[in-house]
Amino acid sequence: MVTLMGWVNSFRDHGSVLFVHLRDREGITQVIFDENHNLELLTRGKQARAEYVLAVTGKCVLRDEKNYNPNMATGEVEIIAEELKVLNDCQTPPFEIDNCKASEELRLKYRYLDLRRPEMQSNFRLRHQLALAARRVLDEEGFYEIETPILTKSTPEGARDYLVPSRTSPGKFFALPQSPQLFKQLLMIAGYERYFQIARCFRDEDLRADRQMEFTQIDLEMSFVQPDDVFNVIEPLICEFFKVVGIEPPARPFPRMSYKEAMNRYGSDKPDLRFGLEFVDLSAQFEGGAFTVFAEAVKKGGVVKGIVVPGAAQWSRKHFDEILELAKRYGAPGLAYVQVLEGESKSSLAKFLGTDGINALIKTAGAKAGDAILMIGGKWDVVCTSLGAVRLEVSRRENLIDENEYRLLWVVDFPMFEYHDDDKRWYAMHHPFTSPIDEDLDKLEGGDLGSVRAKAYDLVFNGNELGGGSIRIHRSDVQAKVFKALGLTEEEAREKFGFFLDALSYGTPPHGGIALGLDRIVMLFAKAKSLREVIAFPKVASGSDLMTDSPSAVTPEQLAELKIKTLV
Repeated sequence: MVTLMGWVNSFRDHGSVLFVHLRDREGITQVIFDENHNLELLTRGKQARAEYVLAVTGKCVLRDEKNYNPNMATGEVEIIAEELKVLNDCQTPPFEIDNCKASEELRLKYRYLDLRRPEMQSNFRLRHQLALAARRVLDEEGFYEIETPILTKSTPEGARDYLVPSRTSPGKFFALPQSPQLFKQLLMIAGYERYFQIARCFRDEDLRADRQMEFTQIDLEMSFVQPDDVFNVIEPLICEFFKVVGIEPPARPFPRMSYKEAMNRYGSDKPDLRFGLEFVDLSAQFEGGAFTVFAEAVKKGGVVKGIVVPGAAQWSRKHFDEILELAKRYGAPGLAYVQVLEGESKSSLAKFLGTDGINALIKTAGAKAGDAILMIGGKWDVVCTSLGAVRLEVSRRENLIDENEYRLLWVVDFPMFEYHDDDKRWYAMHHPFTSPIDEDLDKLEGGDLGSVRAKAYDLVFNGNELGGGSIRIHRSDVQAKVFKALGLTEEEAREKFGFFLDALSYGTPPHGGIALGLDRIVMLFAKAKSLREVIAFPKVASGSDLMTDSPSAVTPEQLAELKIKTLV
């Protein structure tokens, strides 16, 4: 005899026999109520409806072989009910759990019901298994799991902080951590050598399918290391994740590519390597030529780059126009193209380049009959970024991506700084505690900040950034130079980071680390469409929680206690 407890997933009433599919976290089992066996129990069983909570005791028997259900893990057995307890009833759910076709908004409003769906439970089983694997691997590598504060000091780290007013210090605020960055570095200064944490982080940013305002990262830091040491910890961890999901782990070491090469070849610092469409530099074909738009771009130090799209020679004018509009959204001034046909070609560039020029262009690009060459000219960064967006869109439209392929890549040697035209100043590309490459240290005070490279690295998986990290600055004099390069005075640096600058002066070891996005890792391995499918209680694009109806107003008494007045 066995006892099963769970929810009524579905039922089939055949009059003298009732079949109930009882669902719990582990799956579904068929329970049979039969009038020949127990008429009174059959009558009671027929009162149950979808999502009623039942406890059934009965005999587990083999089904007849012709009645095996290959779609159920328990499809070879069934339970003949002997006892029944209705533990709770259920009002009619707003959507079917077993065959859900509800909108995401409705599912999020009733998230506790949405989470009952087998697909969701599978996602969270995977999340648990990956987190457990991370803990196991990092423990074996000698890491300590240490928690860092949730209420901390507001420091500039790239995104807006979430602020928490202090009741005991009116007018002052804590901030929720965007990451444990400073604290994990302090743990290295404190001599713990290898730290990790599955850390909750908070950033007040606009949401999208792969971004939430509160998220979880596998955060780690190591002392006395260089990038290779970090890679040699992370790569076995990622391979372990592959084993968890039953996929052959990728070969090690993972490939590496510099930031400059990634942008030059794919127009992205997180290139998807599952398909080609690699950039071809066509600058020489237009330099000093009659097509002045591209010729002027090259003359001013810019570039002309293109991609060859197989089969695109047959695209309609509307199709090309849609790609043009996409390129413009990413800053491109325009997009030119050549349709390579059998024995001829079609392009508006023909009147500038002539037949010989078009043929030379086709040869340089490596195009063949049936292909189309898409080209963008202008500033290097704009060309790379916009053509990179075109490359991704074309790959989706032309079904060039093998969804069963898994490509990993380390992108290294990032720029240390990036210039923002809107306020005419330099910002740290990663964060201000990233160490410059040793041979570029002298450039920190020479004004050539755009050429300073950082000891920074990102791990890319199928065009998605799984995580980023760097070797940190461990010398106070170098940290001071970086703050100065970012436009911070000594007084501003001490106001924002005084406690950390003090700590750097007490024998800081060389150290570095990385943070991997656990939510994104689960999403990719689960092949989910968004982070909302792998976070138990997520927010929607507006930043609100549809289930709890938050954020919400608070009482005047609460605001008074915090010495706060609202402007709305």
